[in-house]
Amino acid sequence: MKIAVAQINTTVGDWAGNEGRIRAAYARGVAAGADLVVVPELAIPGYPPRDLLLRRGFVEANLAVLDRLRQATGRTGLLVGYVDWNRRMPGRNLANAVALLHEGRVLARRTKTLLPSYDVFDEDRYFEPAQENAPVRYLGRALGLTICEDLWNDEGFWQDRRYRRDPVADLVAAGADLLCNLSASPWHLGKNRVRHAMLASLAAKSRCPLVYCNLVGGNDELVFDGCSRVLTADGVLVARGRRFEEDFMVVDPDAGSAVKEDLGSDEEKLHGALVLGLRDYLGKCGVKSVVLGLSGGIDSALTACLAAEAVGADRVLGVSLPSEFSSAGSLEDARLLAVNLGIRYAVLPIRAGFEALRRELAPLFAGRAEDVTEENLQARLRGVLLMALSNKLGALLLTTGNKSEMAVGYCTLYGDMCGGLAVISDLPKTMVYRVARWINRDREIIPAASITKPPSAELRPNQTDQDSLPPYDVLDGILEAYVVEGRSVAEILGLGFPEGFVRQVVGLIDQSEFKRRQAAPGLKVTSKAFGVGRRIPIAQRYREA
Repeated sequence: MKIAVAQINTTVGDWAGNEGRIRAAYARGVAAGADLVVVPELAIPGYPPRDLLLRRGFVEANLAVLDRLRQATGRTGLLVGYVDWNRRMPGRNLANAVALLHEGRVLARRTKTLLPSYDVFDEDRYFEPAQENAPVRYLGRALGLTICEDLWNDEGFWQDRRYRRDPVADLVAAGADLLCNLSASPWHLGKNRVRHAMLASLAAKSRCPLVYCNLVGGNDELVFDGCSRVLTADGVLVARGRRFEEDFMVVDPDAGSAVKEDLGSDEEKLHGALVLGLRDYLGKCGVKSVVLGLSGGIDSALTACLAAEAVGADRVLGVSLPSEFSSAGSLEDARLLAVNLGIRYAVLPIRAGFEALRRELAPLFAGRAEDVTEENLQARLRGVLLMALSNKLGALLLTTGNKSEMAVGYCTLYGDMCGGLAVISDLPKTMVYRVARWINRDREIIPAASITKPPSAELRPNQTDQDSLPPYDVLDGILEAYVVEGRSVAEILGLGFPEGFVRQVVGLIDQSEFKRRQAAPGLKVTSKAFGVGRRIPIAQRYREA
């Protein structure tokens, strides 16, 4: 069977756009002589639709698109993901579904069995799981139709399984001889390796060719990498989709030749994910330009590089906002970065505004020494000016804080946290340096001093981050263990980290939840990000430290 796999970039609720992409993929498959065209999970409504699913009009609009697609099909079949009404009440009103459309008919409908409700997923909130899923007869083959999570429960691959049922094993036992999976599987660092190993193992174990079609693009915090693939019944990879791009492949899973996996470095993948996530966040929200503060430091430099690639240098405005504590070197590094990138650049000093606020507050601050309050005043002045530019120019303000800073609260509410998207908020500081060096692999784009100088907020004389924080390699190791791996203080101490640093970092993470709750949405690129996938109460008294 000749199958076309179309990993397309959909937008939630964009009926015309999503239908157009599906129709274009179908037409391309017909022209290539494909027997079947496959598009991703929930391709019609876009993924994830979240509480839009609670609106009847949203569901009906997606069904209207399905009906138009049905009418448009001919000899070539179309496998498409959509939202269906649950026809077997009681239960939840909806089902995450796939339809096989052929010659103007809905040849078959199947619904998702395993509904993830962990990390960023909450499908059990909306959908009723399938109680049965029989193979579908099509052109002499028995197709096993599955949706995303349905593949992720093979007892031969996973040591700890989340579900009792194994939809793939059930389909194979019922006679399926070709597995098709429609996915919207978000990317994070390390996922490509695990996903490929799982798919290869599953195909070989099932003795069935496997067609895996994954979504590509950014939707809110999530980035989908595509990387669709087709494997033979021996688990041999015979086709793979590009990473972080739309792609189209036509392959016979029974007769394809082996292809190599596209590995790439972690830094390259992170860069690609962040550029795609930023570009789609802006494009799908209808924003054409961005503004950001340029401190001369590594975080704002990396954010500016990502922005310039995502939307074009002419649509990026970098603003230096020096105070009396800003070093001449930092100002020069900010200017040089702007020149290297070709972005627009402006300088707005905050010294006069800072002095004016000091004078106004002096009567109420009488008898109290200057402290972090005055440092925060500078950050908030910068936020005011940047937000003014954002409002006046219609440009989205990008925040530039990294994951390490967000973890320990090394950021100022209504100051450097102002903005509409936190581009690198899931990149630990040590990874920020690695991606920055990758960007400079061929020529110096980010000034060398931005990478080599000690990081500093420059809010008081001779300040460095390590005045109040552990070295970033230590901080990031504790952060990984506590937030990502979920280890206890005792377990982290067992890894060899100094006790003082462990208790300090864990305490700061715990007490900074109120700041993170008010932060701009951030692009998720690790297995556990701050945001919708980590739900910690603010008003609570449990403390690990």
